[in-house]
Amino acid sequence: MKTYKNLYTWLCSYDNLFLAWQKARKKKTLKNYVIKFEENLEHNLLNLRSELLLHSYRPRPLKTFIIRDPKTRKISKSDFRDRIVHHALCNIIEPIFDKSFIYDSYANRRGKGTLKAVERYDYFKKKLTKNGKLIKNAKNKNEVIGWCLKADVYHYFDEVNHDTLVNIIKEKIADQKVIWLSKIILANHQTKEKGVGMPLGNLTSQFFANIYLDKLDHHVKQELKAEYYIRYVDDFLILNKNTQELERCKEKINTFLRTELQLTLHPNKSKIIPIKNGIDFLGFRNFYKHRLLKKRNIRKMRNKLNNLITEYEKENVAEEEILEIMQGWIAYAKNADTFGLREQMGTALKAHLHS
Repeated sequence: MKTYKNLYTWLCSYDNLFLAWQKARKKKTLKNYVIKFEENLEHNLLNLRSELLLHSYRPRPLKTFIIRDPKTRKISKSDFRDRIVHHALCNIIEPIFDKSFIYDSYANRRGKGTLKAVERYDYFKKKLTKNGKLIKNAKNKNEVIGWCLKADVYHYFDEVNHDTLVNIIKEKIADQKVIWLSKIILANHQTKEKGVGMPLGNLTSQFFANIYLDKLDHHVKQELKAEYYIRYVDDFLILNKNTQELERCKEKINTFLRTELQLTLHPNKSKIIPIKNGIDFLGFRNFYKHRLLKKRNIRKMRNKLNNLITEYEKENVAEEEILEIMQGWIAYAKNADTFGLREQMGTALKAHLHS
């Protein structure tokens, strides 16, 4: 396996830090902490570069807060200068690892994403059912044509083992200074058990999450020979006509996770389900012939619009910003059977904005 050396000088270059700053400030240009950093941009980037080169760089404490959407999650936010370092690291090593990722890993990768993953599920579903011919020729309406192992990893981000992750990184990265920086970033997250867990909300956590479970992807594809497999972060699906084969895969995957990655499948969220019942995946409920938005996603958008309208009436939010958010949601909702819902929400929004 090829390993990469002499990356750190490139990582610390002013050009790379400048690019990292551009990425870190995206959609945050009006934030006070961004404006303050940019008041003396060159000086601040050069200081950051010196700290990295001298190994005196230390990230600032994470700011943690709780969000409910509707699931309660603890998000840890890095200081803006540390986010620049995260982007600088990912700029250099992400392309190295991405080349070895399987095609059907869809989280936090260019050209992938949730909608591409859902489209891939549709493609696999059609292949499994021979483009619907098996459904059409079913003997009765209750006949099951195809099954899905829908699973996720139990408390994934909280359970990632730092030593295991660093060893995986070392398989490709032979530059010890890059390894040092990776360890510094990982150690900044204070957890109950030292050396375990990554914070939700960090760019590096998203990237490291893909590296960590890439081992699982190759095991499922190469050892278990699963043809119809899709993963998005720690959620994954395997489609098959045979429940016994899926039971075998589930057992083998759980063993692999425990022995190789110190993880386990979620006992309540890892199930084998008839495809005809509809598979909940990435905000959609996917059936043989149609797709629906999950009710909680609809509730979430209604609540968000109501809050935006309240802020608009207080003159805290511009009409253009609300319309931009609404247009983005409509583009997303179009991927399901939501014509009536989109019409209804669009009409209600216009009535509020022009009342």
